[in-house]
Amino acid sequence: MRIVSLLPSATELLCAAGGERLLVGRSHECDFPPSIAHLPILTAQRTAAATSAEIDRQVRAALSGPVDGIASASLYSLDAAILVSLKPDVILTQDLCEVCSVDLHAVRAIADRLSPRPEIVSLNPASLESVFDDLLTVGRAAGLEAGAEHAMVGLRAAYWDARDFVNPYLEGPEVAFLEWMDPLFAGGHWTPQLIEAAGGRHRLNPAGATSRQIEPEELLAAMPDRLIICPCGYDLAAIRRELDTLTSARWWPLLPAARQGHVALVDGSQMFSRPGPRLIEAFRWLVAWLNDRPEVMPRGFPAEILGTR
Repeated sequence: MRIVSLLPSATELLCAAGGERLLVGRSHECDFPPSIAHLPILTAQRTAAATSAEIDRQVRAALSGPVDGIASASLYSLDAAILVSLKPDVILTQDLCEVCSVDLHAVRAIADRLSPRPEIVSLNPASLESVFDDLLTVGRAAGLEAGAEHAMVGLRAAYWDARDFVNPYLEGPEVAFLEWMDPLFAGGHWTPQLIEAAGGRHRLNPAGATSRQIEPEELLAAMPDRLIICPCGYDLAAIRRELDTLTSARWWPLLPAARQGHVALVDGSQMFSRPGPRLIEAFRWLVAWLNDRPEVMPRGFPAEILGTR
């Protein structure tokens, strides 16, 4: 079995099921576990920008067609020659978000030229339960059903162990989860579900809804007690570089979370944005932070609390 993964979360699911040895190629964003770093890279990012606002502008331009020098509506290029040379039996990809991975149609077009044609497994999760289902789906495609089931049982156990620390009879804090800083985007898909399961409320977006752009007035109206800044694809250093975009805004001191020192920066390259096994680590961090239960905190979780200013 030879497997190519064009999606970081799918790579992590495959490795969790015990299939790292089957992986022969990856996307440029597949960086976990670190032991896969030697594998050939098949994708590259077409957009180039230095700030959140510039990235947003280029993404919108790319998705609307060839604008401002961006030659294709796809945000990523796929090296067809390398893909053909790897002769994969299975290609793991997604059809959930145009911004997150190479275009599914491009993958299918290349796969149609291969003989035998590889199986394309396209993942489209919207909840934690569907992420567990994806783990089983990847396991079946890789011939690792037993490993996938074992991994799923372990992840579910860790999830429910953490939920035991949440008091269901108390109304938890209002939480705002920012998936992008400029413009503001409220997190969606599985993230509101995790927040609610951890004892919080997320008025800006219901569980299962896609992430959406919001105005500062909406953020103020939500009056969040806790604010999580976790831009998709941004590590902590990148968040810090652009944090003034938020903290220098006139509305920032009006947020209860900012006044009380309840603002968390979370690595959005590793956590929450990838619907894979590490969502359970993100959930455990949520439970620990929202309920003041440090014993639940995952060791080395990539987050820091922003002090009051």
